[in-house]
Amino acid sequence: MPLMLPSESPTSRSIVGVAADLFASLRGESPSLPRADSVVLVLIDGLGAIALRAHAGHARALTAGMGKKDVAHSVFPSTTAAALTSLLTGVWPGEHGLVGYRVLDRARDVLVNQLSGWEGDGIDPMSWQAAPTIFESADAEGRPAFAVGVAAYAGSGFSRATLRGAEFASAPTPSERIAAAYDLAERHPGSIVYCYLPEVDKAGHKHGVDSHAWVAALEDIDAALSQRVPPGVGVLVTADHGMVDVPAARQIVLDEGHVKDVRHIGGEPRMLHVYLEPDADADSVIGRWRQDLEGLADVAGRAEAIGAGLFGPRVSVTAAERIGDLIVVPRGNRAMYDGTATDQRSRGMVGQHGGLTPEERQVPWLRLGAFVR
Repeated sequence: MPLMLPSESPTSRSIVGVAADLFASLRGESPSLPRADSVVLVLIDGLGAIALRAHAGHARALTAGMGKKDVAHSVFPSTTAAALTSLLTGVWPGEHGLVGYRVLDRARDVLVNQLSGWEGDGIDPMSWQAAPTIFESADAEGRPAFAVGVAAYAGSGFSRATLRGAEFASAPTPSERIAAAYDLAERHPGSIVYCYLPEVDKAGHKHGVDSHAWVAALEDIDAALSQRVPPGVGVLVTADHGMVDVPAARQIVLDEGHVKDVRHIGGEPRMLHVYLEPDADADSVIGRWRQDLEGLADVAGRAEAIGAGLFGPRVSVTAAERIGDLIVVPRGNRAMYDGTATDQRSRGMVGQHGGLTPEERQVPWLRLGAFVR
């Protein structure tokens, strides 16, 4: 099937605009956030707005004042590499260039992992992701900038691509990370502080949304955010994406016939970047995939996907080169796997994201502290 785009208002709030809102709040110029002395951006990885509302009884602090409009939309693909970079740079994937989980480095003809493969795949964080981060923008304004996260992520390639310009601090638990972020914001007026909470995403991938592990992770984060916010500190809580559970019966496995004329399959199971052999007839391959996947997935060529604005209103030449010749988005809660690949470990993952469903793309946009009107 041709690509079925989500029906969203052009004025819908996007996570791309969060950075601009926070800076405007510090200047007292934001139309959506009150002025704050310092701001804390709390990112709950993998927490969709729909899942949060469905589990409101386990997240009373988070949902206490949550209204229908307290949501934002993630970017496409709705995956951490793309969405978190958009949140921390204020630009769309088509501009910062992290257009998926795994993409093709055409200069070397190899797939590179844009989340965890920077060192192993030989990607330079400074050149591969060249958009200024919110922390670099803060420094340009003379503002202190901090990132509070997990110690294991300090100095990683992805952190250097997205957190550069920030002073990094680590703490082991959500409660300790929130406390550290609030303390930094209180002690450094005018600062912007980012706090990363990955626990919900990890539990969802391994066990699924609704699992005991996922609910326990949500409850821990809710308890962490029940802490008192220091006076004058505005706190914005959001997420990079949500997720859907993919049962084994909803897996689409590609065989030798599907991958004819295909050189590389990148992306991830909820959103494939398909790169063709140089001599392949792209129109013919697109037609074949659309016929084979009728009713199961949406298929678009690169130009069609870019023209539809999937990767944002502007797509750089560099970003366009990383986008697949085909974009394949499974419908509903399906996921797609290359059955000819040697490594099949990803087929054991329960919670997944990357696609266009509301469960994946709607995220909370919640205000605490000085941001509560």
